Amino acid sequence: MDLLKKFKDYIQQQHLFTQKDTLLLAVSGGVDSVVLCELCKQAGYDFAILHCNFQLRGAESERDEQFVRALAEKYGVEIFVEKFETEKYAAEKKLSIQEAARGLRYLWFFKFWSDNYHTLLYKRKDIISTGVSGWHTGGPVLYVVTAHHADDNIETLLMNFFKGTGIKGLHGILPKDIGSMALIRPLLFAKKEQIKLFAAENNLPFVEDSSNASNKYTRNYFRNELIPGIKKVFPEVESNLLDNIKRFKEIEVLYQQAIAVHKKKLLEEKGNEIHIPILKLQQTKPLDTVLYEIIRDYNFTPQQIPEIAALLKSESGKYVDNHIYRIIRNRKWLIISPSNSRHSKTILIEVNEKYVPFEGGKLEINVVEGNQIKILNNQLTVQLDAAEIKFPLLLRKWKQGDYFYPLGMQKKKKLSRFFIDQKLSLTDKEKVWVLESNKKILWVIGLRIDDRFKITPATKNILQITCSVKT
Repeated sequence: MDLLKKFKDYIQQQHLFTQKDTLLLAVSGGVDSVVLCELCKQAGYDFAILHCNFQLRGAESERDEQFVRALAEKYGVEIFVEKFETEKYAAEKKLSIQEAARGLRYLWFFKFWSDNYHTLLYKRKDIISTGVSGWHTGGPVLYVVTAHHADDNIETLLMNFFKGTGIKGLHGILPKDIGSMALIRPLLFAKKEQIKLFAAENNLPFVEDSSNASNKYTRNYFRNELIPGIKKVFPEVESNLLDNIKRFKEIEVLYQQAIAVHKKKLLEEKGNEIHIPILKLQQTKPLDTVLYEIIRDYNFTPQQIPEIAALLKSESGKYVDNHIYRIIRNRKWLIISPSNSRHSKTILIEVNEKYVPFEGGKLEINVVEGNQIKILNNQLTVQLDAAEIKFPLLLRKWKQGDYFYPLGMQKKKKLSRFFIDQKLSLTDKEKVWVLESNKKILWVIGLRIDDRFKITPATKNILQITCSVKT
């Protein structure tokens, strides 16, 4: 196999980069990144080298750094080195060493890439006159390039499968990731044995990372134990999985197209909340899959699907929380909103909450024992019969169709009609919030309580709520 030709062909087929671009090669000193350097040199690409020293292997880490510095000198290119206190970072963030090293690596890549984007591009005399850069303009681009290869892709596919990442994880590593930075992986077509053969044919020295032999790291276990074990039963497993990766990529495209159709039908954006009609969601098939694709965008996990699906048959006011977002059952809707953010349009109030900030101001909630009752006459402080109130309460903006039983009346009245009686302007109506208990509005805030929750001679405890209006 002519690895150089395959390298050039793959870059062209996948539209990865061109001769006018500048590459930042992530080089550890191992055989993969050393071969990446040589291929870029032989192919005539302009590049510099990035090296991470994680300081995890003592003298061996320093040896690797010195080797990569010598490699940069050999090719006559710039080198940029960053040292990390990886163990300290892992302890502070409660991460495994692997997770910490990976996180530090990509954080630095992004920072270096963004800080040096134009500086490194315009060192090249052949592009100084263009005046533009970036993939959106067709001008030269600065890319970060890693040496991930086909074997890495197989390992990633299997790890994602066992972790349960869904269809998205089954496409493995992508050759091009144009997200927050321009990240390229041009060796994904090549097997490890092909890379080693190229190194031998070109007399390329490299360093060995002794930690690669340790199976305490997840990837090493897959590489050293699991995949060789599977190959004893299915000798062609690696080729089959690489073929599957291609198919999974195409399947994912179809899958995302279908999910987009479902989301368009189901999701209604209202401010910073998402409203989902329960009846429509119940009729959606496959329900669990579509539900997962909706909730995953809000940091909910696959393990929470049964709990969230149960909301479809629960009473109003029930919810599932992940400390960032809440999914609330509110009558005929599921509402995804930031967890009791001041800017939420739907806020849950638990039994022990005393202070509840919201867009319209702040609620202060207290329980007053019967023998301490002092009747108040104040529109912004209300007293309700605590025995009639069921938590959690729901604080929300009023909406068309809402009704309540205004204090002193035995018949219900729609809020829209009540507002006319109160001579509220359109602007005033837009500012009205209601407090709800078990599907019943107990207070149209600042205007009137519901007659069903008024205190009576039989009342033993009062729920006293004061609203401090935002000015």
